[in-house]
Amino acid sequence: MAKKLLIVEDDQFLRELVAKKIREENYEVVEASDGEEGLKKVKEAKPDLVLLDLMLPGIDGFHVLEQIKKDSEISKTPVIILSNLGQKEDIDKGMNLGAEDFLVKAHFTPGEIIEKVKIILG
Repeated sequence: MAKKLLIVEDDQFLRELVAKKIREENYEVVEASDGEEGLKKVKEAKPDLVLLDLMLPGIDGFHVLEQIKKDSEISKTPVIILSNLGQKEDIDKGMNLGAEDFLVKAHFTPGEIIEKVKIILG
């Protein structure tokens, strides 16, 4: 059975680009374009991993991550933060909230993002 990934990203171009790459690796992809939709889909779709942007309309990614980690049903879901925020405070905050990894968008290609996903999903 294919592993399922949820991409929470408001930038449609980037979301579709990453989704396409992930599908090419035979993963199932669920997409959300804002924090509220992301939270809803984590609960409904029960993905094996979440790729989460921080700068989202409505609820930001930090809040989404906090909610995931507080909810016993989904708290074990690994989350990789994928953001343009690259300040040490942001990275520390994300990791302290329970993210598996923190990738700064400008520093990673979609291919490298897939490699990180594969490592975490084993």
